[in-house]
Amino acid sequence: MHSPSHKMVVALLLLFSIVLLVDSTPTIDMFEKKFITTKLYGICIRNCAQCKKMYVDFFDGQLCADACVKFKGKIIPDCEDLASISPFLVKFE
Repeated sequence: MHSPSHKMVVALLLLFSIVLLVDSTPTIDMFEKKFITTKLYGICIRNCAQCKKMYVDFFDGQLCADACVKFKGKIIPDCEDLASISPFLVKFE
């Protein structure tokens, strides 16, 4: 039937497959994390652009976009929430 060397090859292939499966899991997690971070950047910058359209000269869109990059999209401005956009409002005197 099957020689001992054949069984050893099958066992090694099975072990190798398991190692690859376990080893690839962090790669999937890193990919998902990068995807989510990229999505947050996009949402943040689009919100900055929307606020700039709404508030025109009273909103510093560049400062908002810089904050998106600095904080990796974790602080997303909401144009209707004064607390979230107050750092980007421009005071005219």
